[in-house]
Amino acid sequence: MGESTMKNLRTAFSLLLILTLLLGGIYPLVVMGFAQTFFHHRAGGSLILRGDRVLGSSLLGQEFTSPKYFWGRLSATTPPYNAAASGASNFSPANPKLLEAVNARIAALKKADPQNKARIPVDLVTASGSGLDPHISHAAADYQIARVAAARGMKESQVKALVEQYTEKPGFGLLGDPYVNVVKLNLALDEK
Repeated sequence: MGESTMKNLRTAFSLLLILTLLLGGIYPLVVMGFAQTFFHHRAGGSLILRGDRVLGSSLLGQEFTSPKYFWGRLSATTPPYNAAASGASNFSPANPKLLEAVNARIAALKKADPQNKARIPVDLVTASGSGLDPHISHAAADYQIARVAAARGMKESQVKALVEQYTEKPGFGLLGDPYVNVVKLNLALDEK
């Protein structure tokens, strides 16, 4: 090897070490320190705590199947809401499996609340992009109020008041529609 080649190898190796240290060590530590300082709750996973017990995260859905709970969006992960397997079903609208999943959810909703003749909101029968979404539309929450109230022996007005309390406004007050965090709402129902 010539002297020029050795010089180029030393330069390349030095650059590799410097960039590895900078981008693989210093930069992530600075970003993590910034996040922990200014966004501690979110950087820590937005955990929902009751005393020392972790009940979940406000950023991840959980599977609720009992009629006394509000049901979230379908999860395309196995098991449902498995953060390690995040991802949507990626079924196209023409795929029979999508129609199968939608029809199964419609049947479950009608079986759980046969008196409800309202149109079923689309987010109750489809999965989110990640398959982990803890939110439903305000319309999806309204659709379920009567079922949840009856299953809990509560007045619909009490359940509706909780839905309103846990309705979050869209980003900057204008990007999108109001939505409800199902995990927070169901935990609040359990505390009543």
